[in-house]
Amino acid sequence: MQLANDAVYQTHYNILNVKEDASPEEIRASYKSALLTSHPDKLQHTSQTNADHNETQTRFLEIQTAWEILGDVKSRALYDKDLRLSRQEDVIADEVELENMTVEASGDVVELFYQCRCGDYFSVDSLELGEMGFQLSTENNKISLNAHNSVDMASVVLPCGSCSLKIRLIINSCPHP
Repeated sequence: MQLANDAVYQTHYNILNVKEDASPEEIRASYKSALLTSHPDKLQHTSQTNADHNETQTRFLEIQTAWEILGDVKSRALYDKDLRLSRQEDVIADEVELENMTVEASGDVVELFYQCRCGDYFSVDSLELGEMGFQLSTENNKISLNAHNSVDMASVVLPCGSCSLKIRLIINSCPHP
């Protein structure tokens, strides 16, 4: 599955008008709604020009394809992985390891920070990392970051809070003092 990198590219989520964290029920409901408004048999062909008809057909096929991908758990997981990878192909200002991050713990949430050259910070917290499939754990004043799927090495791209720079946080299950 290949994803386009241009700014005009629409994801299957955009096509079905749902958020990327939408539940299967939300995706199904949005698919049915989009289908009703774009199905060629439901629209009047008499008042449509050939161009309008082709546009309707294209929209209908986009909706069908989006549903085929997002409606199946396995294909959605693969699509989400490819989507994340395509977004990480941005220019990376630096690669940072866990031990270079500043750590702040407040209650159950642990935040990791790295200062950007613009003066702001790149940051991510344990909840966000959990949603991405990583587990941040603290034991004996040491912090480690592990991928749930037993990958030896992984990475996460973090944007700066103010400028357009991004860093890649290297995750290799190493402890942080």
